[in-house]
Amino acid sequence: MSQHAKSDRNHALPAHSPAASAPAAGTNAATAPSTADIKRWRQYLADERAEARVYRDLAQSRRGEERDILLALAEAERRHEAHWLRLLGEHAGKPRQASLRSQLLGFLARHFGSVFVLALAQRAEGRSPYGTDPSATPAMVADEQIHEEVVRGLATRGRNRLAGSFRAAVFGANDGLVSNLSLVMGMAASGVGSQVVLLSGVAGLLAGALSMGAGEFISVRSQRELLAATRPTQITLSAAPRLDIEHNELLLVYLARGMSREAAEHRVAERMGLLACDCDPSLSLQPELPDAEDRHEAVGTAWSAAASSFCFFASGAVIPIIPFLLGMTGVAALVVSAVLVGMALLVTGGVVGLLSGTSPTSRGFRQLAIGMGAAAVTYLLGMAFGAVVA
Repeated sequence: MSQHAKSDRNHALPAHSPAASAPAAGTNAATAPSTADIKRWRQYLADERAEARVYRDLAQSRRGEERDILLALAEAERRHEAHWLRLLGEHAGKPRQASLRSQLLGFLARHFGSVFVLALAQRAEGRSPYGTDPSATPAMVADEQIHEEVVRGLATRGRNRLAGSFRAAVFGANDGLVSNLSLVMGMAASGVGSQVVLLSGVAGLLAGALSMGAGEFISVRSQRELLAATRPTQITLSAAPRLDIEHNELLLVYLARGMSREAAEHRVAERMGLLACDCDPSLSLQPELPDAEDRHEAVGTAWSAAASSFCFFASGAVIPIIPFLLGMTGVAALVVSAVLVGMALLVTGGVVGLLSGTSPTSRGFRQLAIGMGAAAVTYLLGMAFGAVVA
């Protein structure tokens, strides 16, 4: 934030100062702005106003440090707004609408305010056009780059809280979509009737959801137990008074935990009561003390991961059999099933891309290609199996 504040001071000057009234790089004081310039600047002005509102709306649902950070970002966008107002002068005109992206971001911020909004804001800051626009000051370009990192940091907190259950949910939904579509395609290609295809799909849904839920529960529980087993205990507190000073193995404990020898020797002296005061607090590492928060928050809890995996696998697996549940048969049912699954894969892939800070479009089409590829291979295998059996 210090870099961000420093960069803003370069252009957040009083209106009467020479620097404030001077035109931006790439403009000529003797030349009136072109129509294209005015249109572009007015769009920038509208977007800056919209982004400032987004950060203020997000700040309303936050407390403490996060709220202060979001309000500081809104203030920075307000200073950028002032820059475009100075350039436009009498051409500012009536406020125009922000871009569709900024409007969508504002709507989500007002009604949801979740990590998804922060992820969208991160992408918006990262795609700022100021880097290639000579009308924007170098300080504004630097601001936008810093803003992206600030929002990335805020979004990371939400991603960590969401990671465990979200991972199970996304994997569960995708497994349900792909595995049951492949099962339905394979069974249909083998030549069996639509009723058999439907029953196979229902069986695949139930078996897969139960298997995914149980597997996720065991996986997360085991992972948390493994991580807990590596956490230091407080045995050093009770054992230290009885240790032989000349053959002190307490030093080995702290060295094994990753402390430097200097820090380990300092901690041993404290534990042995050889130091009456904490003479060098920088060496007072205390891995034995319990944390007030969940150290393995990103892993998630076993029950929440199992429930998410079960529910989302079932919700994904039911989509391929919807046409058969509605009474459709034959090729028409398979085509509708593939279209429905394809749309769902695009959505789940887009959500993953959004939360990971990458392109939702590329992630969505990647999910679609993988799912459709698996279904196509299973369909061909089903045809081959049906021909062999026949």
